[in-house]
Amino acid sequence: MASVHPFRALRPAPERAAAVSSVPYDVVSTDEARQIAAGNPLSFLHVTRPEIDLPPGTDPYSDPVYEKARQNFTALRTRAPLVVEDAPSIYLYRLRMGAHEQTGVAACFSLDEYDNDVIKKHERTRKDKEDDRTRHMIELRAQTGVVFLTYRAWSAIDTIAARVAASRPLFDFTAADGIHHTVWRAGAEQAKGLVDAFTSVPELYIADGHHRAASAARARTELARTAHLRPGDRSDADTFIAVAFPHNQVQILAYNRIVKDLAGRSPEQFLTDLGERFPVPPGTPVPARKGHVSMYLAGRWYTIDLTEARQLTASYADALDVSLLQEQVLAPFLKIGDIRTDKRIDFVGGGRGTAALEEAVNAGRAAVAFSLFPVTIDDLLTIADEGGIMPPKSTWFEPKLRDGLLIHEI
Repeated sequence: MASVHPFRALRPAPERAAAVSSVPYDVVSTDEARQIAAGNPLSFLHVTRPEIDLPPGTDPYSDPVYEKARQNFTALRTRAPLVVEDAPSIYLYRLRMGAHEQTGVAACFSLDEYDNDVIKKHERTRKDKEDDRTRHMIELRAQTGVVFLTYRAWSAIDTIAARVAASRPLFDFTAADGIHHTVWRAGAEQAKGLVDAFTSVPELYIADGHHRAASAARARTELARTAHLRPGDRSDADTFIAVAFPHNQVQILAYNRIVKDLAGRSPEQFLTDLGERFPVPPGTPVPARKGHVSMYLAGRWYTIDLTEARQLTASYADALDVSLLQEQVLAPFLKIGDIRTDKRIDFVGGGRGTAALEEAVNAGRAAVAFSLFPVTIDDLLTIADEGGIMPPKSTWFEPKLRDGLLIHEI
């Protein structure tokens, strides 16, 4: 069964929350982070992407970057200011984007349960990304990136959450991207109720933030070694900060693909070759159902019908449209191997819309774009329950949590 742990959050003063909070460190490039943080010395991007305050071209994994992160974090504590709660607490975090709304429980979660798969994963991580956030955590002695968890909705949690959300919020603002963020601090009795209610939740699932969770586990091991902790000794590093949302509130958008060239083919030849293997009629920018992938090529939209290939797959994960696109189109026709390392492919979150795909092709930055039907939350839960692994870049969760509002010191 799952457990949640109140913690003494390090957080901004309420009147500075909007200025301090920032998009997650891993959804923007260095150049984008520099532009967003320009003119705002309180932006948490100065902590999570500190290379923006160093000369252009600085290696983001070099020693000066982590030293700058530590300096910026120390300065922000005074400048914002950042304050430490007077007692361990649990929070509610609501995200609102247009008509969509989701409210999750913000707290600390057990790394023992992460290790033992009570908190389930569905994605492989990359060592270089783990190395980066592990060192960032150790240098700052803080977890600054929030993991996005989900769980099968539980009515007892919903009931308590509704009572907490009826109180005055701690933070309440609309960010520059139009997403509305509201955070409440639960009272002592409500926090205890949430702790008790989560003991009936059989498992949690990482929706977004696999690298943050894996890095927290590695940081715990390193800090335990350097502190010479004995087996059984406990510390703040035994948990990681996350927000857990009920599965029926989570929104997953497509994670689309653009490819820079056609592997030596002309657009006409590429379309002909595809048509010899799959039905590829004229189509629309958004696929109508699973098994269909929309393709933008030479100024026109087509539909690649992968329904027959889907019926021949061996596992649930293999039947995902992202898997079918990779195995049936990207690898054999465009020679795209490992999408995590191949520089010829790039990814566009569904929040940017299909217009971003058209613009990339029309401007010549890509030769072809693929718009996918979104993975569902039931797909994710099923694959995680089976112990399966989803392909990289399968899910784009929107809206996203912001960094800098709730920080877990370790």
